[in-house]
Amino acid sequence: KIAAPYVSMAPKEFTKSEVEKHNTEEDCWVSMSVEEGGPHVYDISKYLDEHPGGAEVLLDVAGQDATDQFEDIGHSGDARKELANYKIGTLKLSEEDIKKMQAEKEAKKLAAKNAGNMVPIIAVIVIAVAVGYYVMNQ
Repeated sequence: KIAAPYVSMAPKEFTKSEVEKHNTEEDCWVSMSVEEGGPHVYDISKYLDEHPGGAEVLLDVAGQDATDQFEDIGHSGDARKELANYKIGTLKLSEEDIKKMQAEKEAKKLAAKNAGNMVPIIAVIVIAVAVGYYVMNQ
């Protein structure tokens, strides 16, 4: 009896430089951190014509990290499920890349927190201007 060959179930890893080479309409890859397990690599070449927003928006991020663009649009659960069909592996990150991503994530959290703190300040300024305008026109 011959044993079946061992097949690794580990996902294929791609470097940023490998992903960057796939930046054309015929060969379009992106990396994104939109699901568990870190940044993944997606070959979306065959999806370009099907994308509801048009191929151009995908080609603008071809060969790059498209996480922010994907998240900023607010894609649905169905879009996320569709994206999973095009996953071809994971993005191999250096220690420097990991630190940079963590710093960017923290900066976004801080910016979002600080934006919320600005609302009361802006409200006070608007009220002060309105009161000043009212007093000046009396």
